[in-house]
This record gives sequence, structure tokens and C-alpha cells, in this order.
Amino acid sequence: MKLLIQPGDSVVPLVNGINSATRSVEIVIFRFDRSEIERALANAVKRGVFVHALIAHKNRSGEDNLRKLEMRLLGDGVTVVRSAADLTRYHGKLMIVDRRELHLFSFNLTYIDIERSRSFAIITDNQKLVQEAVKLFEADAKRQAYEAGLATFVVSPANARRQLSEFIRESKAQLLIYDPKVSDPAMVRLLEERAKAGVEIKIIGRLTRKITGIEVRKLGYMRLHTRTMIRDGADAFVGSQSLREVELDARREVGIIFNDRHAVRALTKTFQEDWLLAEQNNARKEEGAPAAKVAKKVAKVVAKELLPVSPALEQIIKEVAGPKAEVDLTPNELQESIKDAVMVAVQEVVRDAVEEMVEQKAEGQPRS
Repeated sequence: MKLLIQPGDSVVPLVNGINSATRSVEIVIFRFDRSEIERALANAVKRGVFVHALIAHKNRSGEDNLRKLEMRLLGDGVTVVRSAADLTRYHGKLMIVDRRELHLFSFNLTYIDIERSRSFAIITDNQKLVQEAVKLFEADAKRQAYEAGLATFVVSPANARRQLSEFIRESKAQLLIYDPKVSDPAMVRLLEERAKAGVEIKIIGRLTRKITGIEVRKLGYMRLHTRTMIRDGADAFVGSQSLREVELDARREVGIIFNDRHAVRALTKTFQEDWLLAEQNNARKEEGAPAAKVAKKVAKVVAKELLPVSPALEQIIKEVAGPKAEVDLTPNELQESIKDAVMVAVQEVVRDAVEEMVEQKAEGQPRS
């Protein structure tokens, strides 16, 4: 079993997995903008590999983007099907290579999830998990009913509530939880019961109500996307479902429960590091409250003074790319690159302005 930690491991292991395929790649897609993965899938088809993509029937980006992805993949020779619309959202994320290796993600195959968010993936050749994933893929691709057949393969709405409740209930000493929003009433009560029983519970994310014995911190310095639980330093769950009613009962979500010693240890280490950094980040926010107010006001002024973005962007792309005006970047990559560049430029200007203001104040000179 191999654990991927994002950001950090990037898309290389995923591309390598596709490149290693000799017979088949079956992949489930909810959001997607990684051109490297798209190229790897197309190249796999050229090698004679059967590539089968199951694309969600909808997401927040809208039907147009999903349809464009579908048409591109079809153009590359990928067999594409769309999920049924019987569930409110088809949100699972997985890939099966040659029906021998399962890649289970808690992130979407997007730039922001992989490069800018805390998330994890598990790569395993455990044949029970692989075959259960194949069973789920085939059922959903054919729009047939899926019946859960393996307790460690956690699927919403089939068995997720039962298996995750049991996972929490069996905690004896500690529960470490990454979850953007813990809100399901039954799960919250269960956590409260374990806290009263003396279990140490720490949550990075949100909990809908304050509970004695449960500590909660916001990640703060990084976007949180994973749904992960670590129990007693020995067992872990990684998947796409939060402890929210809709994600347990009304959406297709997928995760796995495992006890691989090295993977659990790495998850625990990452959580502890994030927990400490979250505390430091919250402390800085409290200390810098006046500075934060100043920063927000400055940001509003700067935004008002910015030139219209669209004409400037169009002109610069033409200058960089030449007459064809083609840029080999996905929209998210371009957006993030521009955001980083603007941030650096603004930081430099602000730093100079602050230094000048401090110097003038020290010298008793009025600002010009």
C-alpha cells in the first residue's frame, strides 16, 4: 500500500499508474483539469489499453465543462459513460489499473485539489479492495444497483453510515479527524459519546457545535479537502465522504478503511504537523487582528484601482504566445499562476510602502 500526500506528491504517481497499464484503465471523474493525466489516458489508448471513464452527470462547474471533457476523451478513443442522476451528486474518485491496482483519491483530479489542498490518496493491490472497486465501477457504469460486499470498502449511500459509525464507535484512545464539516447529528452524538468515554478527539476542519472534550482547529494556511480519520494510531479511513448527512445518505462517495502500518504512521505524522501549524496560524491571526483589518481595507482599494483584467489578459497572452495566441495551460493553472504573480508583485509594493512609512515615522517626517 502506498499513501500519497497532497500537496507534495503531485500527479506523477497517477500518471505513472496509467503509463504502467497494459490492459485497462477504469477511472471515475467528478472534476478534472489536469492535462498530464488526460494525455496519459490518450497515450494509453494508443498503446492498445482499454480506457473506460465514468464521468459525473453534473458538478458545480456546469454541464458545459463536463460535456467538453467527454468530447475530448471520446476524441482520444476513450470509452465514456455518464453516471446516473438518481443520486444528488456522483462524488467518488478512483482509478483501477489492469484490475490489479486501485487508486483511491480523496481529491479531484484538479490543480487546486492536488497542488493547493491538503488531501490524500491510497494506492493498493489488495485484491479484495480491487475487486470490490471493479464491482462498483461496473454497476455504476451500467446504471445498475450496487450492493456493498466488503466492510473495508466504504460506499455512500450503501454502507458508509454503518461502517464509519463502527469505525468511530470502536475507538479506544484517540481519533484524529480531517473533515471540512462534521454535521450529521448521529455522527456528532457518537463523537460526543466517545469524548465522554475518555477518547481524545481532535478535528481539523469544522464541527457544527462545541463539544466538551473535542478540540477543533481550522487548517487556515492551506485549503482542506480530504476526509480522513485515524483511530488509535492503528487504523485509518481515507475517502470522499464527510460526516455530513447528504454525503453519507444521498451521494455516491467512496473510501477505504485500512491498517497498513506505514501509511497510518505517515497520516498521523501529517495530522500532527498540520495541528501544530493550525494552532500557530490561529495565534498569528489573533495577534494580527488590527493588521488584518488594515489588510482588508488596502485590498479593497487595490482591487478598485486595478485595470480591467480581460483586455489586459488577452493582450498579454497574444504577446507571449504570438499570433496563434495559444497558451498550454489549463484555466485553473493560468488562474493560480496569475494569482501567485500578483501576490508577489503586491507584496513587494506593500513591503516598500511599509518600510518607507516606518522610516518616516522614526524620523518624525510627514508622509509626502
